[in-house]
Amino acid sequence: MRIALITPARPGTRSGNRHTALRWAAFLRAAGHRVTVSTEWHGEPADAMLALHARRSHASIKAFPGPVILALTGTDVYHDIHHSPEARESLEVADRLIVLQPKAAEEFSTTKKVQVVVQSASTSLRHRPVKGKFRICVIGHLRAVKDPLLTLRALRHVAQDLEVIQLGELLEKDLKPKTSDRRYRWLGSVPHGRALKWLASSHAMVISSRMEGGANVVCEALRIGVPILASRISGNVGLLGERYAGYFRVGDERDLARLIEKAMDRTFYRKLKHQIAARRAMVSPRNEARALLASVASLSRSPRGRRRA
Repeated sequence: MRIALITPARPGTRSGNRHTALRWAAFLRAAGHRVTVSTEWHGEPADAMLALHARRSHASIKAFPGPVILALTGTDVYHDIHHSPEARESLEVADRLIVLQPKAAEEFSTTKKVQVVVQSASTSLRHRPVKGKFRICVIGHLRAVKDPLLTLRALRHVAQDLEVIQLGELLEKDLKPKTSDRRYRWLGSVPHGRALKWLASSHAMVISSRMEGGANVVCEALRIGVPILASRISGNVGLLGERYAGYFRVGDERDLARLIEKAMDRTFYRKLKHQIAARRAMVSPRNEARALLASVASLSRSPRGRRRA
């Protein structure tokens, strides 16, 4: 099958959507499909479209005459489909909807078109935290929706000696980190492989997002075995589970500080490690590929729900 894979993330960018698109293209090609990856569809021959992002890929989705699988991002699921006419039209047009963690399906009144594809990480790195100092990493581009400076603010309420390494491109100027705290370093945007090495060498990772569909970096931390200190939002709970012990209240720097100090306790840290290890198989490439290919195969087993003029 010829598949047009559409992602608004441009070539060369280090966004999660770009990583997802390239990983999915590799899975589909390995299964014998012919895949082109682009930011928009301009009429190139294709038997089906796999599009990421309901609102930003709307024009391509609406123009494509064949079956469409729409993969929904965090801003899609928790904002755009409730507020954007373009995103809602994309939902109606699509033949299949992919969400990246199970709780995202709860946002839909009907789930007959919805399929869950949990993202994976193929890294061979294993968790080997540095010795001598407790290291926390924060990975993700600096955007308001990620609440990227929460960990830096939390440090004001942490007395212990530790190290915070933050990685990510500054996408909103007013979020540039400013501090004299020697425990904190912002290294800016780094290549993906280097970011994974920082992750593997950290004792824990903080994900402080206010909105996520199912973050790549959470899946990578699960695969490597790094304990995660996560904001209690649907996108994180869908991947880590309701009973995971490492949550803090969204936007609450004092609650994050409390959790950081708790994570530095050996007994609690071992509990986090055990819970992370228990979910590692969920983010295997084999499982992700199987779910994605099942979604594509389902297009040929069901009648077309729409027809374009």
